[in-house]
Amino acid sequence: MNRYAALQQLGDGTFGSVTLSRCLESGELVAIKKMKRKFYSWEECMNLSEVKSLKKLNHANVIKLKEVIRENDQLYFVFEYMTENLYQLMKKRTRMFPESTVRNIMFQILQGLAFIHKHGFFHRDMKPENLLCMGPELVKIADFGLAQEIRSRPPYTDYVGTRWYRAPELLLRSTSYSSPIDQWAVGCIMAELYTLRPLFPGSSEVDTIFKICQVLGTPKKNDWPEGCQLAASMSFRWPQCVPTSLATLIPSAGSEAIQLMRDLLQWDPKKRPAACQALRYPYFQVGQVLGTPQQIQDQGQTQPLQLRPEPLPQIPPLTLPHTAHQPQHLPEPPKRPEKAEVKMDRAVQRRFPLIHDKAMTKAREMHPN
Repeated sequence: MNRYAALQQLGDGTFGSVTLSRCLESGELVAIKKMKRKFYSWEECMNLSEVKSLKKLNHANVIKLKEVIRENDQLYFVFEYMTENLYQLMKKRTRMFPESTVRNIMFQILQGLAFIHKHGFFHRDMKPENLLCMGPELVKIADFGLAQEIRSRPPYTDYVGTRWYRAPELLLRSTSYSSPIDQWAVGCIMAELYTLRPLFPGSSEVDTIFKICQVLGTPKKNDWPEGCQLAASMSFRWPQCVPTSLATLIPSAGSEAIQLMRDLLQWDPKKRPAACQALRYPYFQVGQVLGTPQQIQDQGQTQPLQLRPEPLPQIPPLTLPHTAHQPQHLPEPPKRPEKAEVKMDRAVQRRFPLIHDKAMTKAREMHPN
């Protein structure tokens, strides 16, 4: 570690802290994550999900793990440095992104995700905080601490991902989920890029299910048989909701964007397009040069002209007929929680004893954790 000079702390999470550092030999800026637990052998280090996945993944839209160092039983990950994450990029916006910018960000996210899935992993914690950026021009998927091999056998843990981006099968405690949970999260992220607001900002797992129903409508048995079985096994009663058009909720999105979001946000995970299939949607076939700045330069072209965007439209709050099972709604825009854990009130806990949040295992950080 004497080859690096620490400059400032970037974040401190459950499993580690991240420091902006400079390589003394090259002068390159890097982000170094120091794990909080001790590691007494290299075998122990190499079995970590983050190491197993990232050592196999070399892609322009996946964060680069440059070096793994074990020193005095302390483990350090040396990552390439990115200036911010996608949540921070959205938070500082005063106007919506032009659709061309959203399209290029989505193209890079799906390119990285398709590569990850092709090489046998699914991420399990896709969210804006885990997408690192150098402005909107370059986006990389980061934080593989919860990554899982697709070929591994279920059952998996029933608590993964941050609640607002958690697929319905996870909210209903499925243990046989797979890579489509990543596609669902990407659909949520895409909607947020257009509106600068989370699509399903539930205050609990139950409230998140209600917010999904408000948009997608109550699922029918033939829409998602497995999901209805999961709900029945938990004695969960679906709220009766009619769907709300995504075009109404996201008026700044074109018809091709709505088509892609609608398909990514299918109740049934088997009906969601794979990342590689999503890249072939009409949304990306518009003659716009897409990719990282280097990829665009290699094609001998420049970024498309970005038009002056319109101000963020007001999204009318959705309302449901009041039922005994309907939790109270949070005011919009919601406060983004530091952790994905928000306690339900006692009445909701009594009505849904099997649906509850566990303690969040990872803090939101700018760099991988």
